Amino acid sequence: MRTHAVLLAASQKREHRSKHKRECKKRAAELRDEILFKQPESNHHGECPICCLPLALDAKKSAMMTCCSKTICNGCDYANSTREIEENLGQKCPFCRHPTPKNQEETVKNLMRRVEANDPNALRQLGNRRLKEGNHESAVEYWIKAAELGDAGAHYHLHVAYRDGVGVEKDMKKSIYHVEQAAIGGHAEARHNLAYEEYRNGRIERAVKHLTIAANLGLDEALRMLRECYKGGRVTKEDFAAALRAHKAAVDATKSPQREEAEAKW
Repeated sequence: MRTHAVLLAASQKREHRSKHKRECKKRAAELRDEILFKQPESNHHGECPICCLPLALDAKKSAMMTCCSKTICNGCDYANSTREIEENLGQKCPFCRHPTPKNQEETVKNLMRRVEANDPNALRQLGNRRLKEGNHESAVEYWIKAAELGDAGAHYHLHVAYRDGVGVEKDMKKSIYHVEQAAIGGHAEARHNLAYEEYRNGRIERAVKHLTIAANLGLDEALRMLRECYKGGRVTKEDFAAALRAHKAAVDATKSPQREEAEAKW
């Protein structure tokens, strides 16, 4: 009788643990989604540290200074260059006022100083350079270091690397982890890629959520896909109209007379 009671208690204990484990796993997934589907305050580029306006998603409309690793919008860079020419001044960084590198050697030297300082922007940039040189393994190493410091761009590069097997073995679990981390950090293209994966797997509601967040950050392609979802009856008229307004607001926030002048003359 006692043996039966002991065995019954053990069985109930195992069942309780199994149920508790399932509930914990479900709650962990819910908490992860709360973080994943929270609208970021800005895209992963952040703001120009000089004019304090949001940087555009298009990386061609800004530049990272290797001396301080600050990303400056073309408008502020253009205004600084114009002033230097008009006043016959030496060329300096618009932010930290360090002399502009005279050649590629000085550029790399500045970048390496920032890498030694464990600057995530510099680590990501050096990873990008290694990729262009064909040293894929080294590129991944620098991206990992930058990602560990919270760099969304590095997370995105690692997502692509693990997805395509560039510099590492293909690993979709790691690829999804890094693309989600990039998306949480405000990387609009990462959101777009997540939306594609969810749509491909039949999880339309989740895909639409990702597209909406990306459109709200100003990504044109996400808005285009949302329009197709609206035409197909997967997005309501009200939700699509809200996405249109948010997209326009995000794009307009990156504009200024100074930036428009730089785009026209550069």
